[in-house]
Amino acid sequence: MEPCPTVPNSAPSSAQPCAPASDHATNQAAHQASGQRGAPAIWQTARHALSLQRPLLMGIVNLTPDSFSDGGRHASVSAALRHCEQLIGEGADILDIGAESSRPGSAAVPLEEELRRLQPVLAEAVRLGVPISVDTYKPEVMRAALALGADIVNDIWALRQPGALQAVAEHPRCGVCLMHMHGEPETMQREPLTGDAVATVQGFLAGRAQALRQAGVAAERIVLDPGIGFGKTVAQNFALLAQQTRLLQLGYPLLAGWSRKSSLGAVTGRDVGQRQAASVAAALLAVERGARIVRVHDVAATADALKVWQAMQAQGQDGGAEQWR
Repeated sequence: MEPCPTVPNSAPSSAQPCAPASDHATNQAAHQASGQRGAPAIWQTARHALSLQRPLLMGIVNLTPDSFSDGGRHASVSAALRHCEQLIGEGADILDIGAESSRPGSAAVPLEEELRRLQPVLAEAVRLGVPISVDTYKPEVMRAALALGADIVNDIWALRQPGALQAVAEHPRCGVCLMHMHGEPETMQREPLTGDAVATVQGFLAGRAQALRQAGVAAERIVLDPGIGFGKTVAQNFALLAQQTRLLQLGYPLLAGWSRKSSLGAVTGRDVGQRQAASVAAALLAVERGARIVRVHDVAATADALKVWQAMQAQGQDGGAEQWR
């Protein structure tokens, strides 16, 4: 995929320029290009303003020994950085680095251990020229990561931990992704959500976004994630995909995280290492229904699929697909 359209907020970047997210007139003019009514067309982050005029790929970098998908494979600093560079080469627009597993049944990691895993990798990753997201719910980790140059806080708890909302609100520009989770990772699948999952997720995310806005965080900094696989049944996860347009009514860009999830295994019968095709299919369906960021392990395969989708979309845009003839 082409480089992610962005304009740096500070240091020079190799990415392609676009209008700054702080330019509200530009944002309003481009809202429709984001594919969501009223949603910002730019995701403001600490160092980059990311255009959402095309779907963005967020590549997953797990530093944990117990991740459900690739635990232990990138535990050393050198291995993690090689993986970061590989994902960028495959087309990742954003890297999402996590040092604590959130798989069902996982236990919390002590603060000191999470920082020990994260900080040396993050200190080097911020030099790679793409926005860096940090997957954490601890405010101490958020502050440490932002101080090292991270661009985005990706929080499975949607800033509900004490001090987390303040850690984001006190930063002038960092992006934030708010996710819905029913329960907590260690127990969430024992007693999953009941009732209308889409309505519950919609109401929850609306409330968390409102809390951030009331704390002074600009709408352009906020992205929402329905939390596929976090305390939900297989049917509820697919209902969230089928009815994703209901979540677009909230007026914020959506991130979809279907990669290698157990719901895909439930419908395909595939083990976690054999879910690439299902993951790509789910990512495309999410994009087709308005998601602007997809969080994936298999960046190259998803990038190729999105190129095909974009070529098809171009057919309806003044014959834009003529280039492929």
